Amino acid sequence: MNLARVFFLLVVCATPFGLARAEAPSTPRFKAVAFDYFVLFDANSVIPAVEAAYPGKGAEFTKLWRAKQFEYCFLRSLTGRHADFFEVTGDALAYAAEAMKLDLPPEKRDRLLSAYLTLTPWPDTLDALRRLKAAGVRVITLANFSGRMLQANAERAGLGGYFDELLSTEVNKTYKPDPAAYALGPQRLKLAKEEILFAAFGSWDAYGAKAFGYPTIWVNRFGLPAEKLGLAPDKTVPDMKGLLELVLGRS
Repeated sequence: MNLARVFFLLVVCATPFGLARAEAPSTPRFKAVAFDYFVLFDANSVIPAVEAAYPGKGAEFTKLWRAKQFEYCFLRSLTGRHADFFEVTGDALAYAAEAMKLDLPPEKRDRLLSAYLTLTPWPDTLDALRRLKAAGVRVITLANFSGRMLQANAERAGLGGYFDELLSTEVNKTYKPDPAAYALGPQRLKLAKEEILFAAFGSWDAYGAKAFGYPTIWVNRFGLPAEKLGLAPDKTVPDMKGLLELVLGRS
């Protein structure tokens, strides 16, 4: 081999192209990721609407409203009295207003409920979904949100095309952490649960998914302490970077 040829090969291997080939990504560790919706959409993006309705009480009201939403889901699951999550959200809203001794006329109620149809995606959501889809990873939701709520938020944010399915637990009239709710993932994807990474927003959801048998990552957006239930997720991260590293082996 002449010196010119050797020089050419050395230059090519030293270029970004050459490095990219040497660092080609490995096969994803999971065939699919099942997301709770609040991993993708900011739960606190309803606060401005609440603050406009109740000046000075936006954060406090939102916290109570959200807590009551999920408390009602748990109670309805235990008593076998399932209802559409949007209806549950309305009931939780009415409770929060009454508990805080605030008025809730129909027009204000409708305006506040619509905030749950217009949530804001987290800043890293779009890029993460793009990377997962580009790597051939299937992406679904597995959320207590109703189908209407999932669809409305995805369409408004321009994210609909990144999901293989917007899957709601309403399909079998359950709510997480009921094992039957988590079972929807393997059923719909036709995959073993070990092939699906479950991405939880709430620590209680991470616990439920892990107890079901999913490999589980807790995307702890709010930096909260873990539940004291004797079972931990496989990994806890603050944002999507950690999730991408787990699934794809890179950020």
